Amino acid sequence: MFDTICTLPVQSDIFAQVVHPRQPLFAIGLSSGHVHAYKLPSDSEVIADTSEDSASPPPKPANSVNGSIIPSLRRASTASLSESGLGSLETLWTTRRHKGSCRCLAFSHEGEICYSAGTDGLVKAFHTDTGKVVSKIAIPQSAGLREVDGPTVLHALSPQALLLGTDSGKLYLQDLRQGGREIVAKCSQTWTPHGEEHINALVPLPASETSSSGFPKQWVSVGGTTLAVTDLRKGSIATSEDQEIELTSLAVVQGLKKGGTSVGEKVLVGQSDGVVSLWERGVWGDLDERIVVERNGLGVDSLAEVPFGHGSGKLKMNEKLVAAGLEDGRVRFIRIGRNGVLADMDAKHDELDGVAAIGFDIEGRMITSGGQTVKVWTEAKGLPGGGRAPATKHEISSSEDDDVEESDLDDSSDEDSQSKPKRKKRKRNKGKDKSGGKALNLLL
Repeated sequence: MFDTICTLPVQSDIFAQVVHPRQPLFAIGLSSGHVHAYKLPSDSEVIADTSEDSASPPPKPANSVNGSIIPSLRRASTASLSESGLGSLETLWTTRRHKGSCRCLAFSHEGEICYSAGTDGLVKAFHTDTGKVVSKIAIPQSAGLREVDGPTVLHALSPQALLLGTDSGKLYLQDLRQGGREIVAKCSQTWTPHGEEHINALVPLPASETSSSGFPKQWVSVGGTTLAVTDLRKGSIATSEDQEIELTSLAVVQGLKKGGTSVGEKVLVGQSDGVVSLWERGVWGDLDERIVVERNGLGVDSLAEVPFGHGSGKLKMNEKLVAAGLEDGRVRFIRIGRNGVLADMDAKHDELDGVAAIGFDIEGRMITSGGQTVKVWTEAKGLPGGGRAPATKHEISSSEDDDVEESDLDDSSDEDSQSKPKRKKRKRNKGKDKSGGKALNLLL
């Protein structure tokens, strides 16, 4: 089971979340156009910071549990959190990145650069650690559209290739090597893998063992009621049969049992009817198996593989665990191999809003976003000595966060809590922009 160790409210609905590939960092994009970046504590740093001479231990403080110190907050932009109750969630920076809502976020391959895409028609690249913008491009305007073609997915396929999907069903390839610049205005290639249906999700297919670069050259996308596979050089290479249900989310799972036609890799597709369908890699005409995650027909809005080691007591060799975020705010865990839902591991992100995004940082903590809340979770192991930290609450003004100045937009650094632009409605996200900040509710 996963326990909540931090609950962080924000000022408007969360439309995007991305977790750093190499550091305990994550960022969120909001309907107000803001992007916030946070740093999670490292267990190794916590141990180093709190080590003392064992011959002369310090007196037990008032704010301790079983002898483990729970430090007070260092400043207003931090919140205490870690698996052991030590450390802090630190706000690296926050800024209004887009005049419209921020729909998508993606890290570069190494994570030094983060990309955001908004309904103002811009894609921006900025330094992860500072938020400083280094370049930007305009999202191409589709013929016949009077409004901006809103972004729906964003993914850095390799250090040279950035993929961008839109509401109109366009999928653009941005060659990051062109002209010696980080990003140039003109896209390299354009595809329409799902016709005019907007692209809901995209995930790369892992590179084969014979790949010379090691970077993916093919990816799976879902849009409307179809699944499609696209190749970097060949373009669209496969499209599924019409599934007659909205396909909403994607995940790729490797290391499964091989045999027969199975290559040990499956693509998991979340559906709007509460089902996760399993697709054998290389067999794209139709699904292979189905897992009913939610019998009342609530959509599966997000999927993410759980890191190795979690739920190990319930998994056999070559089995994997996947987290599924539902439209009603629950997170359910699916066992892939002996396919089924592990009902006793259910977690609840929110009572009203769905789980728009799920991710896991490099130390295995689960991060969920949806509505106006971010939650950080860790597998329930208890505190040193066998106890658990009691739930406590701290109130901190969210307006005291450190803002990053946005130099390339006239009003981008303004904190406008009274007027939030509304997102163009899509089938899988019905959230509306809301105004006003909240106090920080902290659960240790």
